[in-house]
Amino acid sequence: MVGLKAIGVFGGTFNPVHIGHLRTCVELRQHLGLAQIHLIPNAIPPHRDAPRVSAEHRLAMLRLAIDGEPGLLADDRELRRSGPSYAIDTLVELRAELGVDASLVMCIGMDSLVNLASWHRWQALIDLAHIVVVARPGWCAPGEGSVARWLDDKLTDDAAALAGEPSGKVLIREMMLLPVSSTEIRSALASGLSARYLLPDAVLDYILRYQLYGTGGL
Repeated sequence: MVGLKAIGVFGGTFNPVHIGHLRTCVELRQHLGLAQIHLIPNAIPPHRDAPRVSAEHRLAMLRLAIDGEPGLLADDRELRRSGPSYAIDTLVELRAELGVDASLVMCIGMDSLVNLASWHRWQALIDLAHIVVVARPGWCAPGEGSVARWLDDKLTDDAAALAGEPSGKVLIREMMLLPVSSTEIRSALASGLSARYLLPDAVLDYILRYQLYGTGGL
């Protein structure tokens, strides 16, 4: 199969969503030829404590952040599911909706790849989607262990190859990522400092309106 419609998946807590998230998604969509990227807030993150800010607020901020940006979609499916927000469950749902006539591309960071063996049913992810790993210059992929062995026959350096099959490949994409952190934004806001220009104005206005990250809001 060639020329499949390619759909991206970009998950996270988005606590809050910031320009680093958004710029990464715009560049991934352009570089990989994705028709659309689903940005999916975790309702109950499996690998960290649940954010104090509700998933509903985080989804609302995400919708404000991408309003009017072609090809970026705020997807609330993990808020509509009970239990931990496992990536495998999200991919199962999306694959059922898209069928086999679409290339599904899950986008993760190099830190997630290194720790992939801790993910729920991690070895099955590749059966449902391609995986694109966003890496900073000078990156180093896992060199040993279960993830390294799993990667051995799946790596490709051809982004166009992702459109030829619905799933099954891993591509590492080096990008100049913006040095913006949700943790630092929360810390600044809790300290009464400005976070202007680190996230869209509409998101900052929403945060201030609902006083989401005030003292004790980390």
